[in-house]
Amino acid sequence: MSDCSLCKVPILPILWSDHNFRIVLVTDQNIKGYLRLEALEHVSEIYQLSASIRQQMFSLLNIIEINLVNIFHPDKINIASLGNMTPHVHWHIISRYKHDNYFPESIWSTPIRNNLFENTQEEISNLKHQLTSMIKQRDAEQAFDS
Repeated sequence: MSDCSLCKVPILPILWSDHNFRIVLVTDQNIKGYLRLEALEHVSEIYQLSASIRQQMFSLLNIIEINLVNIFHPDKINIASLGNMTPHVHWHIISRYKHDNYFPESIWSTPIRNNLFENTQEEISNLKHQLTSMIKQRDAEQAFDS
């Protein structure tokens, strides 16, 4: 497990975290609005997570997707959980644009364009604020329903 890159302290900026998950901003792919949701528990498959943690994971995916759409206005959102290279539960949530360097192929394909895309500080700040706000609201609603 010590060789697992997701079990180590992340080098990518953390936008939000709790005791089960963290949301990081992927800055090394030249893609605007690319986040990763990482389980903190080292498991390789979703079924290995408890039911409550799986429920939290899918709720976070929904919150992330809503925020990416609201802030970055992509043409499409791609959500992928692969884990072939890093067998640790994590999701790639990727804003896609018809003019991005890979469209319509996956972001792991050979680029077909050479545009430069960068998240602005304002976008990152808005994203962090909105994620935190929506997650707090979700937590408050769940506490109220209990």
